[in-house]
Amino acid sequence: MEEVVISTSRTEKGYSGSCELLPGWVVAFSGDFSGFIDYVRESIDFFVDCAKEDKEEYPAVFDQSYNLVFKMDIQSILYCYDKILTRAALSRLTGINERQLGHYICGRSKPRPAQSGKIVNALHALGRELQAVCV
Repeated sequence: MEEVVISTSRTEKGYSGSCELLPGWVVAFSGDFSGFIDYVRESIDFFVDCAKEDKEEYPAVFDQSYNLVFKMDIQSILYCYDKILTRAALSRLTGINERQLGHYICGRSKPRPAQSGKIVNALHALGRELQAVCV
């Protein structure tokens, strides 16, 4: 199954996304991330249906099963999980103090590459731990 990468960013009221496979295709959604995922799927389906109807070319990956992969910047990831994990928990996981995490979430500052790596690695480690204990 092929992967379709959606470059995702946080907006003032939700999320936006684009895909290199679909030049000119951009979506914006007001709401939470799970709603954004559904909206992206609907939008891609609509794009492909219109291309078929107009007899225009589109990437063949959309004619088979594919996985959507959402590539987010650090601010978007932290914003997404801010309602799920407390900043204290994120601080314990990453080793970055809560106030600094808050600056990243609100967009007041951007993390250096090393800090970004700490955040990503901590979230991946959490995911692996959760997979290991789930039956």
